[in-house]
Amino acid sequence: MKHPRRAGTGRRLLRLPHSPGLVLAFFLCAAAVFGQAESSAESPAANQTVRRITPDEAVDLAVRNNLSLESSRIALDTKKRKSDLVWNQFLPELDVRGTLNRSNEESAGMTIPGIGTVGATPQWSLNGNFSASLTFSFALIEGIRSIRMDYQTGLLSYAKAKAQMERDIRKSYYQMLLLQENISLLQGSFTNAERQVAMALANYNSGLAPQLTLLQAQVARDNLKPSIIQAENGLKLALANFAMNLGLDYDTQFELVPIEGDPQYISLEVKDLIAKASQGKPDIMELRQSVIALESGRKAQAMQSYTPYINFAWNYSPTMLGPWDNSWTDGDNWTDRGAFSITLGMNLNSLFSFTKQGQGLKDMDNNLRTLNIGLAQAIRGTEIEIYNTVFSLERSQTLAETQAETVSLAERTYRLTEEAYRAGLQELLQVQNADLSRRQARVQMLEQQFNYLTGLIDLEYSIGVPFGTLSNGGNTK
Repeated sequence: MKHPRRAGTGRRLLRLPHSPGLVLAFFLCAAAVFGQAESSAESPAANQTVRRITPDEAVDLAVRNNLSLESSRIALDTKKRKSDLVWNQFLPELDVRGTLNRSNEESAGMTIPGIGTVGATPQWSLNGNFSASLTFSFALIEGIRSIRMDYQTGLLSYAKAKAQMERDIRKSYYQMLLLQENISLLQGSFTNAERQVAMALANYNSGLAPQLTLLQAQVARDNLKPSIIQAENGLKLALANFAMNLGLDYDTQFELVPIEGDPQYISLEVKDLIAKASQGKPDIMELRQSVIALESGRKAQAMQSYTPYINFAWNYSPTMLGPWDNSWTDGDNWTDRGAFSITLGMNLNSLFSFTKQGQGLKDMDNNLRTLNIGLAQAIRGTEIEIYNTVFSLERSQTLAETQAETVSLAERTYRLTEEAYRAGLQELLQVQNADLSRRQARVQMLEQQFNYLTGLIDLEYSIGVPFGTLSNGGNTK
């Protein structure tokens, strides 16, 4: 019979040192390593500080850290730099260069009796050149205006991106508050369901209720768990997206400041709001400025095509011909082939519609017409948008006020039903139905209140007023 294989023959075992002091040190190090591994395995959220934040603070963080807004800021900085340095178009074009030239064949020239060799060209030559050139046209002035108009368009584009970001941040904030309220209601219903299970168990043990009633109470309680888990997961995802938009880590823990009291309902006049939106909505302002900038660019291109230009040029071109045994410092060995010139000219291609320049002007005309059509459509669309927003706000206000009364009735009904159940006058199913009706009424009221708040934020963006002007109970004046 073969003996069992020893545990050390198939693999190496860790050999401990024989010294008692070394053994103690080894176990202390191992304990520290395992303790550190255990602490690092804990959830990071457990040791993370919860950050209390208000909507205004969230907007400030997003303005500083949001990546998409940073891209808009970089584009604006490029246009600002061009606008600040637009005067550089009046600087002349400067050029300096040097050329060492060697002819493939050396010209011997012609020998004339009594005179000598005439027309001989050295094979080597050295030439330097420094030139300055400046072209002026009427299109240059309009081009400067076009660059500044482009910068104004960039300012409006950045303001629109910033307003859109602030609108989305504030709406996300209120939506997360609504999710928290919904979770709180679900947890309250779960607590009530557990209390109902306890009462049903007591009645069952006392012989006052059948087992079916106890099972119904347990099923009603357990049915709330998936809803709570789903709502909590939805809130976690919303918080992660919210943190990323603020430029923070996705697992940042927030404490949102709750809304105190009911929203302040205000009266709204559709015609006045439409008039303000047609002038102050960021999208419309950007489109209108884009039309102005394109008109200026088209005018600059037309002036460049249909008006003459004048060019001033000067160059200094010292040249030395071989042979190289001549003195380099002797001025007689150098010649200046530079000159000063004034040129008056005009581009004739734009006079013909079939040329590239002529077609370019027609393309800009079509772009202008398309942009004006887009502006008109945006204004018309804004009118419908304002009308729908005001209608939705009025509907949310009416439903919220109605639901507030329904919540009071549902709360009273639930209390009376629960008291009757304790007295044995009602079944558990009636208590569960009353609790469900109460929770539904509360959720619907909160949804309408938050819909009203987010609708006001959309309206503030549409009419181009600072956020909080309407949602804080202000006015549009």
